[in-house]
Amino acid sequence: MKKLANVLSVLMLLFVLSACGAQDEKTDASTVKAEEVEKTTDTSIEVTDMAGQIVTFTETPKSVAALSSGDLDMLLALGIKVVGRPTVQGPPNKDLEGIAEIGNPHQPNFEKIAEVNPEVLIAAPSFKQHETNMERQGTKTVYTAANSVEDIQTTIGLFGQLFDKENEAKTIQDTITEQIEKSTADKADAVKTLLVYGAPGTYMVALPNSLSGNLLELAGGENIASDFPNEEKYPQYASLSVEKIIERNPEMVMLITHGEPEAVKAAFEGEMLKNPAWKNLDAVKDGNVIVLPSHLFGTNPGTKVVEALDVMKESLGQVK
Repeated sequence: MKKLANVLSVLMLLFVLSACGAQDEKTDASTVKAEEVEKTTDTSIEVTDMAGQIVTFTETPKSVAALSSGDLDMLLALGIKVVGRPTVQGPPNKDLEGIAEIGNPHQPNFEKIAEVNPEVLIAAPSFKQHETNMERQGTKTVYTAANSVEDIQTTIGLFGQLFDKENEAKTIQDTITEQIEKSTADKADAVKTLLVYGAPGTYMVALPNSLSGNLLELAGGENIASDFPNEEKYPQYASLSVEKIIERNPEMVMLITHGEPEAVKAAFEGEMLKNPAWKNLDAVKDGNVIVLPSHLFGTNPGTKVVEALDVMKESLGQVK
């Protein structure tokens, strides 16, 4: 009888241990399953923008507005729906019909931005002073930059990550890289060049750390202002020094402007002619003072950056 009791005790213990093990397995399975569900339902997105700030969204943003034409170009190239775009001059563009105009980087129209109420506003770092106002209306600001071809490529990748278009972004990036490599394989001979950005009465010299300066370098040109001290507020530009320009005698002068190219060229030449030595520059004597296309150089060209590089190369090729 005692032996029977011992056997029953052992059987009972085994049953209890078996039940506990099954329960543990069930708990573990439930935990794993819960973790899998959490992983698949967690659609939050975290990106680091070009200003270095980390921006987080609970899910892929469904509406976006942009203040620069270059950012707009990249968004549309990725097939992203845009609800607000910069106000631009020129002939009507059917691709932009139905997209509300919200001003430009220098004069954003906050009333219009509030009307379209995008989840994301794409802007340059200079817009940062208005960031708090955007947050109050539920709009997060993501900052971009376009001071080099690399910046543009990085921005395309940023948009791909933010809007779940990473494959499309990679395709565009690869295409630009391929076209840049092809274009720069046969660079123009080094041409001493002055890049001038401005409007009548206000002129600055573009440095190598600007987009036009980067394109000039890629095209094989020599920026005669590469060592000019940069402006504090505009680190990609320097003050125009006529004395230094005359001393370095550029073979080509390229003017960059937002609009009215002929007026800017006439005003610039009039300003320079105040110094009699200006007319003795090789660029002036040979008629190599040109205005670069504003849609490619007066603003961020976006995916058309390769076209801008080709124009730069062709311009340098004019110098014999």
